[in-house]
Amino acid sequence: MVTSRPAGGRAAGPIAGVAAVVLGSGAGELSAALLAPGSSPFAAIGGALIDAAPSWAKDAAIGLFGTGDKAALLVGIALVLLVVAAAAGVLEARRPPWGRVVFAALGIAGAVAALSRADAGLLSWLPSVIAGGLGAAALLVLLRRRVAPARSDEKASAAASSDPRMAPADPAALDRRRFLVWSGGAAVLGLLAVAGGSALRAGSRSVEAVRGMLRLPSAATTAASVPAGAELDLTGLAKVVTPNDAFYRIDTALIVPQVDPADWSLRIHGMVEKEVTLRWDELLALPLEESYTTLSCVSNTVGGDLIGNALWLGYPIRELLARAVPSADADMVLSHSIDGFTASTPLDVLQDRDRASILAVGMNGEPLPVEHGFPVRMVVPGLYGYVSATKWVTELEVTRFDKVTAYWTTRGWSDRGPIKLQSRIDVPRRNQGLSPGDTVIAGVAWQPHVGVSKVEVQIDGGAWREATLATAISDDTWVQWSIPWTAEAGDHAIRCRATNAGGETQTETDAWPAPDGATGWQQLNITVA
Repeated sequence: MVTSRPAGGRAAGPIAGVAAVVLGSGAGELSAALLAPGSSPFAAIGGALIDAAPSWAKDAAIGLFGTGDKAALLVGIALVLLVVAAAAGVLEARRPPWGRVVFAALGIAGAVAALSRADAGLLSWLPSVIAGGLGAAALLVLLRRRVAPARSDEKASAAASSDPRMAPADPAALDRRRFLVWSGGAAVLGLLAVAGGSALRAGSRSVEAVRGMLRLPSAATTAASVPAGAELDLTGLAKVVTPNDAFYRIDTALIVPQVDPADWSLRIHGMVEKEVTLRWDELLALPLEESYTTLSCVSNTVGGDLIGNALWLGYPIRELLARAVPSADADMVLSHSIDGFTASTPLDVLQDRDRASILAVGMNGEPLPVEHGFPVRMVVPGLYGYVSATKWVTELEVTRFDKVTAYWTTRGWSDRGPIKLQSRIDVPRRNQGLSPGDTVIAGVAWQPHVGVSKVEVQIDGGAWREATLATAISDDTWVQWSIPWTAEAGDHAIRCRATNAGGETQTETDAWPAPDGATGWQQLNITVA
């Protein structure tokens, strides 16, 4: 007599589902690396989630994870996908073919998400379809492997009763091992494919090699040297010039765009008398200018670190706009990134001759890092990055605020985004183990394109004491400050506030970053032991 029994019991469905999704995902990532590097299924779905998420969710993610928000999103997508796959495995085991339908739907959703991206190509849909299709096929094959004939032979039973050594192996146990071997093998193949896709992407990133060989021209207008008194050189205090590898990165690109300078161009169009197109070689042939500018993310909370200062090299945007001759009715420039991001910048800001608004090609003496916008990005003093600092920029569309909205303004953020006056305490740090005695309190303050004239510190609710300001590089940069303090044992609350060059004092009113930047005084609570 021949009977059938399932191997793996209730766990067979979830195991098969997880193994199938790992195999399918690996195939999708590998095929993306081979066919369409920007259309990774994870990146396509992640990008769609970033675009669809409400402002509060984005702000919460940045608040929780900072510059690690993208890695956290990818991990979250992977965990959700594993849970869905396990559920699909259970569904397929009990009510086929609905588990495979779930896998197919995931593949279609990924394909639609990939095609919806601004940089989608003809084959962008294919990696997600491969992932969903192979996952569904793997689920079917694996669940079929959980059932095998279990034979009952009277002669074998009789022989076993007389000699236990003649007893046949348990068919269910053998089949369970086979099912687990197949499932494990599928998962391992999937992980190897993911690793292979990552290796192919890393090996094919010729843009990084081009960047490494690139030598930028010397600036026609050089920035003044950093004043000797600008750097207080205190341990724990942010450097007055932020190194490239420490500069914050906040953008919407899960996969950093790889733009070859030879293929780059900038188009200026819209409400202009003459459209202008600029290529890479033409940009480098222009008289480039150096300037120090502090950039800040609108998601930066009070006392946060989503801010940095660098030496930038580029060409004034106002000169390019002058070539195009904007209409008298225009009041905004909508900048477009190659990845679909847009930013709305007031036209008068970009035309301001007293403001170093540039198309930047260099950062701290080297070509822009790829993750910071190589080959070309915008740098505009005095405005939060979401309305000005477009990376991988390819278009400047001259238009009006009442006609179009940008990526973040569509999602409820304000449309102009001037940076608010802020100050931060860097030293001492919370939980650093401060001992009683003479020490120093220090930090940075900023309001780019306005400047800082004073910083005050309050300890334990006492009188405000004026700190000593370092020498600012310019009004477009942050400035360091410090004040001596004789620390006594116990718990202490330290607060700081700044006053700008116009005499305005930083507001005490607490406000969340949305919709136009955080406000309030930072308070540092520390224990001196």
